[in-house]
Amino acid sequence: MGTKRTLVVGVGSIGERHVRCFQRTGRATLSICEVNENLCREIAERYQISQRWTSFEAALNHEHDLAVISTPAHLHVPMATRLAQHGIDLLIEKPLSTSLAGIDVLTSEIDRHDCMAAVAYVWRAHPMFQAVKRAIDSGRFGAPLNLIGVSGQHFPTYRPAYRDTYYTQHTTGGGAIQDAMTHLLNMGESLAGPISELVADAGHLALAGVEVEDTVHVLTRHGSVMGSYQLNQHQTPNETSVTVVCEQGAVRFEPHRGRWRWMTERGGSWSDESCELERDDMFVNQANALLDTLADKRPLLCTFAEGLQTLRVNLAVLRSVESRSWQSLEAD
Repeated sequence: MGTKRTLVVGVGSIGERHVRCFQRTGRATLSICEVNENLCREIAERYQISQRWTSFEAALNHEHDLAVISTPAHLHVPMATRLAQHGIDLLIEKPLSTSLAGIDVLTSEIDRHDCMAAVAYVWRAHPMFQAVKRAIDSGRFGAPLNLIGVSGQHFPTYRPAYRDTYYTQHTTGGGAIQDAMTHLLNMGESLAGPISELVADAGHLALAGVEVEDTVHVLTRHGSVMGSYQLNQHQTPNETSVTVVCEQGAVRFEPHRGRWRWMTERGGSWSDESCELERDDMFVNQANALLDTLADKRPLLCTFAEGLQTLRVNLAVLRSVESRSWQSLEAD
């Protein structure tokens, strides 16, 4: 099918990972756009990329099949809108945005130019998460009743430069809600359906050098399914689990152990399936899945509509923390 001319916009930490992982597919010809001239040159040299621009407008003057938007979240929608107007397919980093401003225009341009648009919730590319989703969707364990998501890590260990990035402000996509909890919420919606209402609490407990929240608790209703989510960015262990309690058993995704588990006998033992996966592997899987969609219209891992739904959830969580009240998403 040939390689896709792929523009990565923004080559900070996540943008560089996209460059590296799209290259690993062997199915993309990469170019980059980065306003930091030194960083732009450094990444281009590191990955032997011949086409690079420090101006977004200059990049738009060239032809691209696909653009990966890896800038701070408040820039996603205006950049995606310009790219869609040029008929360029889109992979937009999570979260989709920090507000609903401009979403209607972007949606209209995507539809008008028949662009493919996906949101980069990368856990959906993990083979063990996909196994969980297939098992639940098949009805093998009966209907979901309850979902529990728990996650935590020592953020400075994995992102030592967090004090100097978008993370410090809600307006640029920072804080635990928009940076990390959004992954759990998106996984939960994929497994149990859209969140219809929620109540949340959050606070800054330990993360040095910032004032945004580092600990979040959310109670949800996914229609009739009840959910609870807990996350912090200061604990010692790096662990995540998503458990779905169904009518006829329970299933659990544990990415830190590279496995999914299931149990159908009351008081019984877990059965496990596992795979070895390096962190880059998920991003390579995500890139390949996107390129497969472009090649033969396979379903996207996370559609624009699903990413927009999770954006609405993010904003409802922030409103709930501020107002100390339940928030309904059915009217959004």
